[in-house]
Parts: sequence; C-alpha cells; structure tokens
Amino acid sequence: MRGADVVYWGDLDSHGFAILNRLRAHGVTARSVLMDTATLDAYADLCVPEPAPSTATLEYLTTAERDTLGLLAERGNVRLEQERIDWDHAVAVLIGAAGRPPGSRPAPG
Repeated sequence: MRGADVVYWGDLDSHGFAILNRLRAHGVTARSVLMDTATLDAYADLCVPEPAPSTATLEYLTTAERDTLGLLAERGNVRLEQERIDWDHAVAVLIGAAGRPPGSRPAPG
C-alpha cells in the first residue's frame, strides 16, 4: 500500500482515528474522508456514546483530524458510525475522493 493513493473512511471515533494513525505509522499515505468536523456536525444527532475510547497517542494525525478527535471527547466521548451517514452523501464524497466523476465505474481489472 506504500505509494498508493489510499482513501480511508473509518468510523468517526477514537478507534477510527487510531486505525488511520497506525496506517500512517507504517508508511501508508492515507487521506481521511468523512472524518472531519463538518461531518460530525452534520450528523451530530446520530452520534452515540463510545463505550471504551482509545487512549493511544496519535502522532500521525493532521491538525484538522486532531481537532475533530478533540471534539469527540468534548462532546462526551461520542462516535459516529459509518452506516449512520446518509448513503448518497457518502458515495458522492468517496467517488470524489477517488477522483472519478459521479456515475462512473472503475475500470475492470
């Protein structure tokens, strides 16, 4: 995966950020999507408590990712699971992150 354009979409919670951090710690250049403050705010009503937040040191997160992680804690250690996000919105963001126009399919391979 090193050298690949990796788009990472994990649950918007401390463990999702910990997984992203581990990828980067192993040399994978990964861009997070739908793991930002705008997504957290847009779907705040769908957040649930995170029963056992990660306490790992996450040194490979961007400033924006750290800020979002901090908001999760400030709001009571909440999490936003992927499946709670509007599917049409998620697909559009993922297609955009992959660099393909909406409605296009990946090349067979």
